[in-house]
Amino acid sequence: MAAQIMFCVVAHHSRREQAERLSFSLGAKLFMDDENHGSNWNHHRALVWASQKSSRIVILEDDAIPVQGFDLLVFDWLLRFPDQIVSFYLGTGRPPGKQLEIAMRLIDSDKARTDFIVLKRLIHGVCYSVPPAMLPGILKRWKPLKGADYAISDAARKPVIYPVRSLVDHDDGEVVERHPDRQFRTERRKAWRLHPGRSRWQD
Repeated sequence: MAAQIMFCVVAHHSRREQAERLSFSLGAKLFMDDENHGSNWNHHRALVWASQKSSRIVILEDDAIPVQGFDLLVFDWLLRFPDQIVSFYLGTGRPPGKQLEIAMRLIDSDKARTDFIVLKRLIHGVCYSVPPAMLPGILKRWKPLKGADYAISDAARKPVIYPVRSLVDHDDGEVVERHPDRQFRTERRKAWRLHPGRSRWQD
């Protein structure tokens, strides 16, 4: 794995203030969607930028809420899994068809005393990292009409590592994205389990 980790934030203009605060806190590159192009377009832009770097890149959405020590915890996980996609958020609610599988995987993880689970796909775009070697293939096979998470997964064709305790929570506010499935996001979208410690911005 590259010795250095870099961060970038993909953001919608309606969340500019919180996106700028998040990117400043991590020293991250900010990709602001000022014209409502959508998350697929913005994640693709971030991945193109990532493909031009020698460092491992961690991509966060503007509504990600990192735990304290996030950057150091991320480094440890990427050191363990240098050649695999890692999602640092495992959320409730969406996608609804995956929630039972997640619950069963977490039960199995508890029994085996492991600290991660593996799913076939990236099911959230809240916070993740793709190995540099996978990026050219992902960009070559990119589908612009899919949700960003599924576009990444379907192009990568690789399983995804999920820490049992997410390193970011989700600020489950008003939805700004027009999703390809045209379904409203009404479910509670928070981390199944969050890494111990207070949020970086908690009072």
